[in-house]
Amino acid sequence: MKKNTGIMRLFYAGLYSWQGFKSALVNEAAFLQEFIALIMFSGLSFFLDVSSYERLAMIVSLLIILIVETLNSALECLVDRIGTGHHVLSGRAKDYGSLAVLLSIVMAITIWTVILLEL
Repeated sequence: MKKNTGIMRLFYAGLYSWQGFKSALVNEAAFLQEFIALIMFSGLSFFLDVSSYERLAMIVSLLIILIVETLNSALECLVDRIGTGHHVLSGRAKDYGSLAVLLSIVMAITIWTVILLEL
């Protein structure tokens, strides 16, 4: 099978990314909630008296949550694909993914709090 190159590779990469985004919205409740929060809080940031760099940090911190949530969901899919039976390493892998999401949320809350307390 011939691999796509050039503009076709970019087209298919975009197509697969769009499919992943739609799947995450439909199949991952946490992703949907975090996406809604991203839209709401990003919009709110434009009504706050903050610098462009502060607004950028606020929005990027929310995007990082979505990135980490997506990676966590991919990890969970992979672990479940390997086997649904309980295994200590499977549980640990899922716990680490969950911890990564929590840490990204704590980071975003910290960034927003520090910026908002300076207003």
